[in-house]
Amino acid sequence: MAKRTPSAQELHRRAVATYVAAGGEESVQRVITAVQGLTKKLDQWYVRQLTDLDVSSGEWAVVTSLAKAGEALTPSQLAELTNVAPSSMTHRLDKLAERGLVERAADPDNRTRILVSLTEEGWGLFSQAIRDSDVVESDVLQDLGDTERAELARLLEVVIARLDDIDA
Repeated sequence: MAKRTPSAQELHRRAVATYVAAGGEESVQRVITAVQGLTKKLDQWYVRQLTDLDVSSGEWAVVTSLAKAGEALTPSQLAELTNVAPSSMTHRLDKLAERGLVERAADPDNRTRILVSLTEEGWGLFSQAIRDSDVVESDVLQDLGDTERAELARLLEVVIARLDDIDA
């Protein structure tokens, strides 16, 4: 007989109990373990989504960095934003340019610099991926009303603001 796979809720309860038994503060462990579990599950879905889009996670990091920047960036800026070596960035940009998702152009203010920007097709891929993700993310939050979502977002933003103060 096949062993039943524990639910996400059961895995969460077990993990919290384990961390508390080891000396962790229960309210802290409930929150952090929930955030980690949610992140892990969504990341699994995002990996499948990128595979369907035929985009590697590294290429997706470039696309999202350009979309969030709202302006053209240099390859060096993109390498820094995505935590890769400049040589790796060159390879990623080559692949993205071959697919028509990004374009390179000389910087009009400094002809020795190259600027990279999303093409219309690159922006379209980004937009489609975000719309597809929003469906899954909305399903995750479906049991929360608008007020509860707003409160959860507010509380998480408070926690995020504190991250810069923590020396990890």
